Amino acid sequence: MIGTRAMLFEAPGAFSMPAQRRIWALMDAAESRDDVAETIPGVTNLMLVFKQPPERIEPLIEWLLNAWATLPERQIEGRHFEIGVSYGGSYGTDLLHVAAHSQMNPEDVIALHLAGSYTVCAVGSAPGFGYLHGLDPRIATPRKSVPALNMPAGTLTIGGPQTGIAALTGPNGWNAIGFTDIALFDPTRAQPSLFAIGDRVRFIAERIDL
Repeated sequence: MIGTRAMLFEAPGAFSMPAQRRIWALMDAAESRDDVAETIPGVTNLMLVFKQPPERIEPLIEWLLNAWATLPERQIEGRHFEIGVSYGGSYGTDLLHVAAHSQMNPEDVIALHLAGSYTVCAVGSAPGFGYLHGLDPRIATPRKSVPALNMPAGTLTIGGPQTGIAALTGPNGWNAIGFTDIALFDPTRAQPSLFAIGDRVRFIAERIDL
């Protein structure tokens, strides 16, 4: 339980698209319950916010576990984005670190990053930030032990097995490898968040500065 009105379901196993598609199926099923006010999908997890504090937790746990065991994966056909990025330079300050961790040169890191086809698994942590699945495991790099204090919005990053684009300027522990001027969040738009779950993303190199 999270407080008195929310429950967090954590999926077992590694971060994978089959597991994420089952989270999406669980989300749909939970939204049909009369006692659920809101569902918040994360990376292989799902938070349920109830309309009022549950009187008994055990039936909810039983329902979640049964749904997880029996529901088929949910496919979401999202939109396709091609995003132009600049690799390296003053914004890609951790590109050499990622290359050293991966035991390859920066050019190969960039090539592998460009080759990926990425899926938005969840949107959160900061308004508009999309968690992307599809990073080549050869360039997966742990998050920094000391975060950057003022990473600019638009910074292209790698954090563990995921890649992403910083949605807001501020502290960030992911590794900066480049930059894009695309706005992930704009409160004046009809849909403030550019990304939604199920969207697909490919990156295009507009500039490489090593």
